[in-house]
Amino acid sequence: MSQATQGKQSVITPMRVVIALCLFAPFVAMLWVSSYAKVEPTFVGVPFFYWYQMLWVVISTGLTMVAYKLWQRDQRARKGGASQ
Repeated sequence: MSQATQGKQSVITPMRVVIALCLFAPFVAMLWVSSYAKVEPTFVGVPFFYWYQMLWVVISTGLTMVAYKLWQRDQRARKGGASQ
């Protein structure tokens, strides 16, 4: 092997897998419509179909923030921690 390939870091790391899962989970949850296409249980009079989707807006925001912070940490680690 050449020195260029020996010094390269792996593209797929456990942290990047977690980042991908954080970004992929909301898509799976929203595209699997049959899992939430129902009226019951209601929450404060709002059918499940609607409050489930609104809940995923909040969950997606949190997962995107986690993914972003993990991505920043991964990039700092790849650069040797030189920058913040």
